[in-house]
Amino acid sequence: MENLNQVQWLEKIQNDSEAVILDVRSPQECAEGMQANAIQMNIMNTAQFIADINTLDKSKNYYVYCRSGGRSGQACMLMGAKGYITFNLNGGMLSWTGEVVMP
Repeated sequence: MENLNQVQWLEKIQNDSEAVILDVRSPQECAEGMQANAIQMNIMNTAQFIADINTLDKSKNYYVYCRSGGRSGQACMLMGAKGYITFNLNGGMLSWTGEVVMP
């Protein structure tokens, strides 16, 4: 897992043809807005989250965010233990000033 600030996050995603953005917040949080092209996978539903990550392509790079960076850090650790390459957005959506779309 690599922690990235918003500038690093945007730069890496733009230059990564294997980038997949994961929003690990709850559906209620996501209803307030998400990053463009993000896939929602609620880490608070642990069993479903683990089942969902087991279906992901390990050849991709996963950019993971949550509200403040804590849950996404946990998600990155879980995913890293399973062999996924992950990047965590420091500060999460609380510090995000980029584009937000409604799901």
